[in-house]
Amino acid sequence: MKYTVLTLFPEITDTFFATSIMAKAIKKGIIEYCAVNIRDFAADKHKTCDDAPYGGGPGMLMLPEPLDLAIKHALSASENAEKPRIIYLSPSGRPFNQGLAREFSAEKELLLICGRYEGIDQRIIDRYVDDEISVGDYVLSSGEVAALAVIDATYRLVDDVICADSLTEESFSDGLLEYPQFTRPEVFDTMKVPEILLSGHHEQIRLWRLEKRVEKTLRFRPDLIKRGREIADGVSGGFNKEINSIIERLVRASEGEKNERD
Repeated sequence: MKYTVLTLFPEITDTFFATSIMAKAIKKGIIEYCAVNIRDFAADKHKTCDDAPYGGGPGMLMLPEPLDLAIKHALSASENAEKPRIIYLSPSGRPFNQGLAREFSAEKELLLICGRYEGIDQRIIDRYVDDEISVGDYVLSSGEVAALAVIDATYRLVDDVICADSLTEESFSDGLLEYPQFTRPEVFDTMKVPEILLSGHHEQIRLWRLEKRVEKTLRFRPDLIKRGREIADGVSGGFNKEINSIIERLVRASEGEKNERD
C-alpha cells in the first residue's frame, strides 16, 4: 500500500510516517510513502499557491496550476499499474467511516490532496478527484490533519501491519463499540478490576465483554444500535440473534428502572 500526499507542508505528514507502528510498516516494506510539495510546482519566485476567489468573498483559494502539475507529477511517478485513488479532504465531502477505511485499505495506492485556506479550485476536483471525504462535521485549517486521520484509519487494516486478532472486536468492527479494557495493577486507587476478567473462564469473559459492548453502544451511539437492528442477520453490519437478545434485555431493564423512578 502506498500513500502519496500532496501538501504545502510536507513536514506535517513526514513526522507521522517516521514514528511508531507506521515507521515499522515502512521498514518492513508493507507501506510506502511519498510527499509531494505543491509549492515546488509554483511558477513565480515567491512560490505563490493561492489567490482570491472569483465572485468575491473572504479568504484565499489554492491555485489550480501548481496543484495540477503536482498531481501530474505524482501520477507519472507512480509505479502501480492501476491509477491511484485520488482523495480530496474537504468538509463538504461524504463522511469518512470504518466501512470506507476498509474499502480504502484494499487499494494499492491512495493519493491524498490536502487543501488549505478556502480549499481548492473546483476544476481540479472535476478533473482528478475520485472521492471528496470529510472526517467530521467541523472545519479544519489543515487538510494534512484530515489526511492523516484517513491514513491512520486505513493503514492499520492493511495485512500484516497489525495482528489480525487485535482488529476483530474493535469499535465499529461489527456495529458495536469496544468493551472496557483493564490491565495491571489489579487494584488501582481502590478501584478493582471486574472479577469476571480474573476468573479464567473464557466463555463467561466473552459474554461479559459482549454485553458491555452492547451497553456502551446503547449509551453513547444508539444510532449504531438502530442501524444494526435494521439490517438482517448474516448481512454485513447486521446484529445476530445473540446481540439482539442482549439489546432487548438491556432495554427492558432500562425501561423498568425508568418506570420505578417515575
